[in-house]
Formats: sequence, structure tokens, C-alpha cells
Amino acid sequence: MKMSTLLFSLFALLLFVSTAIAGEVTRAQFTTAIDAREPVDELTEASAANTNKVYFFTELRDLEGQAITHRWTYNGNTMAEVSFTPGSARWRVWSSKELLPEWAGTWTVAVVDGGGNVLMEKSFEYK
Repeated sequence: MKMSTLLFSLFALLLFVSTAIAGEVTRAQFTTAIDAREPVDELTEASAANTNKVYFFTELRDLEGQAITHRWTYNGNTMAEVSFTPGSARWRVWSSKELLPEWAGTWTVAVVDGGGNVLMEKSFEYK
């Protein structure tokens, strides 16, 4: 009985530590511009008549030194991958994509770690 309690406690501790070390995306949003390292607005949809460049902003916590990628997809096809390595425990970063009017539809950006795990995914409509 004591051995099983000890094993359970160790497992719970390891699970807690691995979750705490993993890091996270604390903010993510599409925007029309970045000012002073912050998004100026939040897009859920954009018009080809008014917008030809879209930014994807993320704030990361506890991912210092790890490879992170913004993977831009359109209709299931990867259109761009922008990789970076956070330099501190709190890191704000963005990527951008110039969009053509014929690329109307749903755009998705996945935040992917070096192991290929999707940390967060967001989408917007380009009309």
C-alpha cells in the first residue's frame, strides 16, 4: 500500500513538473499592424479590398531557447513557415503574410514547437 502511494505521488509530481516546464502561448491574434511590439487591433476577418498584409502576433511564456514556428495554411496547404527562437522567458513575436485577392477563404496559423506539437492554432476569414 505504501509503495503504491509513493509511486502515485511521484507520478503526480512528474506530471506537474513536465507541465510547468512545457511553456505556453499566452496570447495569439491576427492584426493589421504591430506598434511597440504589440498588435494594434484584432482581426477575425479581413477584406481583400482593404487589407493585403496580415500579421500574426504571439506572446510566449517559458519557451526560451526552443524552436518555435508560425505555420500559415490556406485550404489545407502550407503557404509559409516562419521559425524563431525565443530569447527570454517572456517573448513577443510576430510573422506576416501578404495576401492576394484570389486567396479568399480561411487562413490558419499554427504555433508549432520543435517537436512538431501544435501549441495553439487560430484562424481568420479573408474575403
